[in-house]
Amino acid sequence: MNGIPNCPKCNSEYTYEDGSLFVCPECGYEWTAESENENSEDEKVIKDANGNVLSDGDSVTVIKDLKVKGSSLVVKAGTKVKNIRLTDGDHDINCKIDGIGAMQLKSEFVKKL
Repeated sequence: MNGIPNCPKCNSEYTYEDGSLFVCPECGYEWTAESENENSEDEKVIKDANGNVLSDGDSVTVIKDLKVKGSSLVVKAGTKVKNIRLTDGDHDINCKIDGIGAMQLKSEFVKKL
C-alpha cells in the first residue's frame, strides 16, 4: 500500500487517510501520525505525585487528607496502603484501607514507599 499503517487497535490492513487522520473502517478508530509515535494506550503508565512509576502490588502513602464520598470518614495524610491494584479510569488505584475498607484512589494523591 502507500505506507499507510495498520490500525493500532485491531491491526486491520484496510485503513485509509482522511485529511490529517488515519481511519480504520473495521473498528472505527481514528488516529494521527504523531499519536502513532507516542506511548500506546495499552502501555498506560501510572505515576504517583512525585513522578515514580506505580505497578500492581506496590505500597503507597496518602499525601493529603481525603474525604470518603458518602460518609463522614476521612483518609488521613500519611496513611499507608499496601498491595494496590491499578485500573483504568479517573480513579486509577483500587485498594483496601484498614478501618475503612475497599476504596478507589487517584494516583496524584499518593506517593510510592
